[in-house]
Amino acid sequence: MAALLTVEIDLSYIETDLKLVIDEKVTSTLFDCNDAEMHGEARFQMVEGFSYDYEFNDSRYTIAKDQIVQPHSRKKHLGTISPNIYVGTLALPILKEDKEIGNAFVEVRSVKADYRNDYRDMLELITEKCTDLLMQANSPVSHNFETDFEKDNETLYQKFAFIQSIIATDEFAESVHRIVSSPVTQWKEIAELKDIRNIRRFKNSNIKELITGSYRSQLPENHYLQHYGLQNLPGKITSVRKSDTVDTPENRFVKFALESFVKFCSDINKKAIKESRLWQESDSLEKELESFLHHSVFKEISRPETLKLNSPVLQRKEGYREVLRVWLMFDLAAKLVWKGGDDVYRSGKKDIATLYEYWLFFKLLDLFKSVFDIEPKEISELIKETADGLNLQLKQGTHTALKGVFNTGTRKLNIRFNYNRSFSGQKDYPHSGSWTTTMRPDYTLSFWLYGITEEEAEIQELIVHIHFDAKYKIANLTDLLNKESIEDIDTEKENNRKGIYKNADILKMHAYKDAIRRTGGAYVLYPGDTSVKKKGFHEIIPGLGAFPVRPSKTDDGITELKNFILEVINHFINRASQREKIAYRTFDVYKDKPQRENEVNETLPETYGDNRSLIPDDTFVLVGYCKSEKHYNWYRDNGIYNFRMNDSTGSLILDENTVKAKYLVLRRIGQAIDVFRIMSKGPKVFSKNKLASMGYPKPGESEYLVIEIEKTATNELGVSGWDYKKLVKYKHLEGVEKNPYILAGIPFTVTLTELMKTKIK
Repeated sequence: MAALLTVEIDLSYIETDLKLVIDEKVTSTLFDCNDAEMHGEARFQMVEGFSYDYEFNDSRYTIAKDQIVQPHSRKKHLGTISPNIYVGTLALPILKEDKEIGNAFVEVRSVKADYRNDYRDMLELITEKCTDLLMQANSPVSHNFETDFEKDNETLYQKFAFIQSIIATDEFAESVHRIVSSPVTQWKEIAELKDIRNIRRFKNSNIKELITGSYRSQLPENHYLQHYGLQNLPGKITSVRKSDTVDTPENRFVKFALESFVKFCSDINKKAIKESRLWQESDSLEKELESFLHHSVFKEISRPETLKLNSPVLQRKEGYREVLRVWLMFDLAAKLVWKGGDDVYRSGKKDIATLYEYWLFFKLLDLFKSVFDIEPKEISELIKETADGLNLQLKQGTHTALKGVFNTGTRKLNIRFNYNRSFSGQKDYPHSGSWTTTMRPDYTLSFWLYGITEEEAEIQELIVHIHFDAKYKIANLTDLLNKESIEDIDTEKENNRKGIYKNADILKMHAYKDAIRRTGGAYVLYPGDTSVKKKGFHEIIPGLGAFPVRPSKTDDGITELKNFILEVINHFINRASQREKIAYRTFDVYKDKPQRENEVNETLPETYGDNRSLIPDDTFVLVGYCKSEKHYNWYRDNGIYNFRMNDSTGSLILDENTVKAKYLVLRRIGQAIDVFRIMSKGPKVFSKNKLASMGYPKPGESEYLVIEIEKTATNELGVSGWDYKKLVKYKHLEGVEKNPYILAGIPFTVTLTELMKTKIK
């Protein structure tokens, strides 16, 4: 078994001979990293979710108590450090006799091995997207904002982090290397005095020097130039030669850009607190940029007089175009203010889980822009001018909504993409919101029919919400979803208390789906490798699941999520989907509040098997008439009941409810009411002769409607009989038809609920 590691931090820069000793409690959770400085990190590093013991070599010193640090109750120089879910540089305030004298710094690593690269990649994409927004024509890029180095340290770190994410990259270093390895050159003429005997070609300017040049020598008497009046010649004349030079406008721009970056880092470094993360990272980046400028190529390059940004070399040649792009991003990023960045950079920490949430916003925005027609104005308004500069309107807990339209060709839908939308538990159905407490998913994608408002769509059950939550800490969701044992669940609860979220994340998806009205699905987005989709029913939505979206420049995994969104769109095109049916049934059932007089508390057949659809409000009953015992016997023996079908009095009206009727109630004068089950799926047409051949007593009409029936006990429907004369339908017929003999024979249809109101007690 490996021994537990102990590290000793030298704090002599605070007090002479002061040392802080930290002990790990679990092996391989405490490290002494020699490469920490190049990554802008503290040398001594611990892992989130674990706890550590500390001790000073002098009992007069302690660390300020907070949620992470717990000093011993009696021996203040001893205590415990528990980072929980904190990630980044942890500043530990050192107290001497209750007075703060400085800070010790340790690094808290994420449990994910690639968190260094993830952090840089995510921040670079956010910077790129923000500068893209700033470059749009309708953004206020013409305003002049200067970096204010007098702002608080957290704001400076935010600005520096933006700049660092675009400069301190392998791509930028490779671009500079490509430039110095093969710089653009141009020809220039160099004038120098040269022995006249070595001049091969004379120019007009040289002819003048033949006459006026100094240090002249006498020509021999027989020299042919004597014939032209030249008695002597100068020893040297000016010669012009061409030479390659790297002192071009493009190279001057590259040098200017690097010097601008160095100055920015230097200014930041001067304002940063010594030994803080900002101080370390700005110093490291400044040195790296200066190493670029020390290359011999830049020694030959002068300062630029103008910046020719429209140069084809700057815009097209490899290396140069990347430096131009970074410089443009640098100029804008230095002006950008992001209030939401406080969640990421506060006290110099690297809150990667929160950064992942912001990063996913831009990835999802790109995805939805590629699928839906999101209005450009909506996107450009993510950047707004404020007193501090150009402010990115993206912050946890603040609702950000972008809307658009999607036209499938056969159906037109409104689309709304929300970040941190709250679904309140204060409003009752049918309004938007939660059934219980307020819920706030990270991202919500909403669909509803074009042509109606979102509020109306909520009331009519015509809107669907799909929720996504960012979970950076989840590494293997496949194993998580397959867990079954009680021991696994107990372990999950213990881990949740330590800040390691797994099972609770999936349960939260269930909470979104069940608590937020009209939710079509809830899904985890996490930086893993395996997608897990758990469908709720037969169709793509409603459902639950997870999609891997990784902070990577080459394989972010978002394609699978895009395919899911496209499947959802195809689902919305299908107007006969089960989801559409459920939505309508929900609206139809809940549009009116239930009335007490419509309650049915009688004994009825249980709703299973063939009776699964026996819902009183949806079960229709045909009320017919039997005029003699002979007719009744024929109905019972043949399993057939017939209606008139012409336009004379007593004909059956074939409306939707009549066709769907499940029971036939026959009323007979002076006798109990009889109940039959209707066995046929709809009426048939029988001729007069057909009925006569079957023994029907004296058929008078030429044709009849016929249904198949089966005798059942009256008490199958819970009562011994009904007073049909109390039915609203019958009373209506009484008002129309005054002749009681004709009235008796008119058939009509009622619901089982209406029939039960007239039960005979």
